[in-house]
Amino acid sequence: MTPVSTDLRTSRLLLRRWAPADRAPFAALNADARAMEHFPAPLDRTASDALADRADAHLAEHGWGLWAVEVADGEDAGRFAGFTGLAVPRFEAAFTPCVEIGWRLTPWSWGRGYATEAARAALGVAFEDVALEEVVSFTAATNTRSRAVMERLGMRRDPDDDFDHPNLPPGHRLRRHVLHRLPAGAWRAQQPGPAR
Repeated sequence: MTPVSTDLRTSRLLLRRWAPADRAPFAALNADARAMEHFPAPLDRTASDALADRADAHLAEHGWGLWAVEVADGEDAGRFAGFTGLAVPRFEAAFTPCVEIGWRLTPWSWGRGYATEAARAALGVAFEDVALEEVVSFTAATNTRSRAVMERLGMRRDPDDDFDHPNLPPGHRLRRHVLHRLPAGAWRAQQPGPAR
């Protein structure tokens, strides 16, 4: 995989390397019950900081990964909103090894289309710069908000791909997960053609 430019700019957002000032709002996000509803448990400050450190180290090494998302304009300009980007799952399943796209945004930013906007920029990196053949996304079956983002991105679900997350015990309320896929060809077909 070829390293790419680290920072991305969309019409309203900046996807960038992590800064020390991100740690406190990221910890607040990871402790927020609404934001973490579809995860097994909130993260304490130590675990939250460790996740930010891993994400930034991956960006530094590869030029792609989980970018910190900052609002770039309007009344929230400069405000940290969470993360969006690409990651390699660390568990084994029928669809691994793979690269997934994911996001975690703070509730104040919900309903503005930020997750979709940021994810589209990350998919551009995945398919244009890193030259992946496919990107997947998965979440707990109950996470309708994230599933809606996957659909807006043009990702498709085959119910036969749904799976029980191997890191969660049988009977856990979040164990059943849905998987969405986006092949490179399908992504390219979504892109606007050259001006005529």
